[in-house]
Amino acid sequence: MPHAFVLIYAIVIVAAIASYIIPAGEYDRYEDSEGRQVVDETTFTYIEQNPVEWTQVFTVVPLGMVDAASIIFLIFIIGGAFGMINGTGAIEAGINKIVSLLKNKEIILIPLTMLIFSFGGATFGMAESTLIFIPMGVILARSLGMDAITGMSMVALGAAAGFSGGFMNIFTVGVAQEIAELPLFSGMGLRIIVQIIFVGIAAFFVYKYGKRVQKDKQNSYIYDLEKQAGTETYEFKDLTKRHIAVLLVIFGGLALIVYGVVNGWSTGTELAAIFLAMGILSGFIGGNSPNAIAEDFIKGAKDVTFGALIVGLARCILLILEDGTIIDTVIFAVSSVLEGLPSTIAAVGMFFTQFIINFFIPSGSGQAATTIPLMAPIGDIVGVPRQSVVLAFQLGDGLSNYLFPTSAILMAGLSIAQIPYEKWLRFVWPVMLTWIIASSVFMAVSIVIGYGPF
Repeated sequence: MPHAFVLIYAIVIVAAIASYIIPAGEYDRYEDSEGRQVVDETTFTYIEQNPVEWTQVFTVVPLGMVDAASIIFLIFIIGGAFGMINGTGAIEAGINKIVSLLKNKEIILIPLTMLIFSFGGATFGMAESTLIFIPMGVILARSLGMDAITGMSMVALGAAAGFSGGFMNIFTVGVAQEIAELPLFSGMGLRIIVQIIFVGIAAFFVYKYGKRVQKDKQNSYIYDLEKQAGTETYEFKDLTKRHIAVLLVIFGGLALIVYGVVNGWSTGTELAAIFLAMGILSGFIGGNSPNAIAEDFIKGAKDVTFGALIVGLARCILLILEDGTIIDTVIFAVSSVLEGLPSTIAAVGMFFTQFIINFFIPSGSGQAATTIPLMAPIGDIVGVPRQSVVLAFQLGDGLSNYLFPTSAILMAGLSIAQIPYEKWLRFVWPVMLTWIIASSVFMAVSIVIGYGPF
């Protein structure tokens, strides 16, 4: 597979070529009562061809970065804030403490551990950071008489459930809602329900499989590998008073964000400011020096560089389509196909489209920046609320991160746990199939309830 940057830039070039081939057209747009730019679906007309110049495939890159600057720097600042928080070791120590207390109570341990990691996925966008917990999960599962698949699933599928629900995930839902002109983190009630249902589904499959292995080791899909596994141990980090204080700061900051969302004053600027304050305060409370806090900020920002820059690069596609005046022609063509379908079917179709796209663009931020500019106006035309469009994106993106081999996080996690991909696929496909069915139901429900605010 080509690198995501290569793939997206190839789409930029294809879009530029398409401006010479696809007939130019445009809709009239108007500003609704909420201040959104909305397509008037009755006004599409073909206009004179306006192809882009070939030099624009180069000049559009800096222009795309500038155009998406507010989102790019929001990602950098929040990534840096997470870096400062992670630098205190409080999250790792807190999770380790809870897991160690429940070590021999797997009926509680498995669902509770998955629920904890789901909140990491739903709030911090926990992805790469799950990798540091996979050894803990594997060793813990083996100490219970289970196997590495059970241990990795407790961490990875828990985070995936939260990432898919993403009730406060700035890197996916936040980016998508910003582009769709929705209030930041609006509609979180349904997304919390999605998260809890997904955790319940995954916990059922993981517990059932783990107990089967516990009963007879030969039931393990990686039995031959488990026979060779050593007797490793995991050192659970002590939870200090400083760590507890940092965790209280985190919970307080998240509560403030939820309060802001409920009361309608939480914007990207306020969100970045709250996270920045959380990070700095956590760093000092955690006992780090100002220099160490600054280094942690840089490390955290560096970790999200891929996602931040891919947002700017994906914005180039939109700019080329707009400059070539073919974006409305594409919207008209796709909406014409979907327009005759019930809105529930169209919504489910959007979910499956996003699910497939994630095979090629395994970056949540990049996928949002690439697809939402097209999907949002299509949704306006075919009667799918923009909130449902965002839901289709987050479900399609979140689930497939732990299914497709193009996901760097999945392949890195399997490498750490020493699980062959085909063995993982054998285990995870029933979970994924159930999640996909549940996602389709949630998409239909979102249409029935008029998931909003719009």
